Amino acid sequence: MNKMYCNDDLLEIRAGILHIGVGNFHRAHQQFYTHMLLHEKDQQSWGICGVCLLPSDEKIVNNLRAQDLKYSLTVCGRNGKNEVHKIYSLCELIWGVEDPDAVVRKIADDSIKIITLTITEGGYNLDKETGEFILDDEKIKYDLENPASPTTVFGFIAEGLRNRKVKNGGGITILSCDNLQHNGDTAKRAFTAFIEAQDKDLAAWVKENVTFPNSMVDRITPATTPEDIERLNKMNGMNDKAPVYCEDFAQWVIEDRFMAGRPAWERVGVEFTDDVTAFENMKLSLLNASHSLLSYPSFLMGYRKVDQAMENKDLVQFIRNFMDIDITPFVPVPKNTDLENYKKTLIERFANHSVSDQVNRLCSDGVSKFPVYIIPNLGKMIKEGKDLTRLAFLIASYRHYLKYKTDDHRNTFEVSEPWLTINDELLIANENPLDFLELSAFKGVHLKATEQFTDLYIRFVQDIRNSGIDWVLQSIIK
Repeated sequence: MNKMYCNDDLLEIRAGILHIGVGNFHRAHQQFYTHMLLHEKDQQSWGICGVCLLPSDEKIVNNLRAQDLKYSLTVCGRNGKNEVHKIYSLCELIWGVEDPDAVVRKIADDSIKIITLTITEGGYNLDKETGEFILDDEKIKYDLENPASPTTVFGFIAEGLRNRKVKNGGGITILSCDNLQHNGDTAKRAFTAFIEAQDKDLAAWVKENVTFPNSMVDRITPATTPEDIERLNKMNGMNDKAPVYCEDFAQWVIEDRFMAGRPAWERVGVEFTDDVTAFENMKLSLLNASHSLLSYPSFLMGYRKVDQAMENKDLVQFIRNFMDIDITPFVPVPKNTDLENYKKTLIERFANHSVSDQVNRLCSDGVSKFPVYIIPNLGKMIKEGKDLTRLAFLIASYRHYLKYKTDDHRNTFEVSEPWLTINDELLIANENPLDFLELSAFKGVHLKATEQFTDLYIRFVQDIRNSGIDWVLQSIIK
C-alpha cells in the first residue's frame, strides 16, 4: 500500500525562485526538495514560480492550472513500496506564449532571488565543437534585434534582467539544473554571450550582479504516458491531470555561490560544496553514459522498458564492463563516496520495476547527449590507447537506430532528435558508415581518423546489419 504525504498546512508560500522548464524531472527533483523544505515557516518565501515558454507546453499549463498548480509525485521504492507526495511548492505558473510580458516582469521582480533552468542539454545553443554560443541562429538573431519582444529563453532572461537593472531590483543567481558538465559555466557562457551581443551595458551589470553556480542533479524520472496517469490515479486514489513518478534515489549537489540568498536546502538533503566537479563527473560518466550505452542496443533488441532490459544478463554485463573497465580509470571519486557501491546502486536503480523507465526516453536527443556523456571519456580512451570495443559498438548501434528505424524484430519506430542538423541528416542517409562519424554529436573527437576505432566500428556496423544486435552483443560479452 502507498504511504501518502499530504501537506494542506502550507498556506503562506511566496515565490522566491523562478524556474524555466516545468517538466517531469523538475517536478520530481527541485520541486520535491523545495516542497519538503517549505514545511518550515522561515523558508516559505522560497516557493517556485514556474515559467513555460513553448507552444507545446499548453497542455501541462492547463492541467496544472485546473488543479491549483498542485500535483502528485509518486516515489517508487526499489523495495516495491511507494510514497505519494502532494506537491505544493509550485505557487505561480506563467506561460510565455500567452503572456510574455508577465515573464519579463517576474524576472525583474525583486522578490525573485534565483532563476533555475531545465532547458535540456541541447537548449544552451552552443556549438558542439567549439563550445561557443551560436549567434547566427535565426531565433537568436530575432531576439538580439527585438529585445522588447523575446521568444527564446535567452531573450526573456536578458529583457527581464534589463528591467531588473533599471528598477534596481538587485542581484540574482542563475542556477542550471540540466545534465551538463559544469552546467553553471555552460549557462554563464551562453547567457553572457547573448547579452554581450545585445546590450553591453547590461553585460557589465550581469558581470557584477549575477552568479552561475555549477550543480549536479540526479533522479530517474520517466515520461508520464496516458496509461501512467490512469495507473497512478487508480493506485493513489486521486484524479490528478499531471502526476509524476520517479525513483526513490535523489541527489543534488550545488556550489554555494548565490548572489541574493538561497533556501536552506541542506535541511532536506541537498549537499553544498565549493567545487561540484567530482560529483558531476562521476554521475555523467557512470549513470548518464551507462543509460546511453544501454539505450540503443536494448531498443534494437526489442526492449521498451529499462527494467525489462536489465533482466538480460548480457546487457547487465555489458554495462558493468563499461563502468569497471572503460570509465572507472577516469572517474576521480568524490570525498566520502564508495565508488563500488555507487556502481552497484546504479544497476539496482536501472532495474527498479516500480519505476520501469522507458528505453525510448533514454534514446531521445542522442545528438545532444553524446557530447556530454560519451565523447569526453572516449577522447581520453583514444589518447591512452584503451580498448574501444564497447563504445565502437554503441556508436554503430546509434547509426543503425537512426538510419534504419527498425529493430531486430522488424518493428519500425520514429526517433526523437530535435537538434539534428541538415548535414547530420545527410550523414545518416549516406551509405558509407565512416561518414556517420562526422555527425555533429562527435565533433569533440576525430573518430574517422582513429584506425583502432574505425576497424571495430565498421565490423560492428556490418555485423549488426547482417546478424542482429543481440548476436553482436553476445560476441562482445564472450
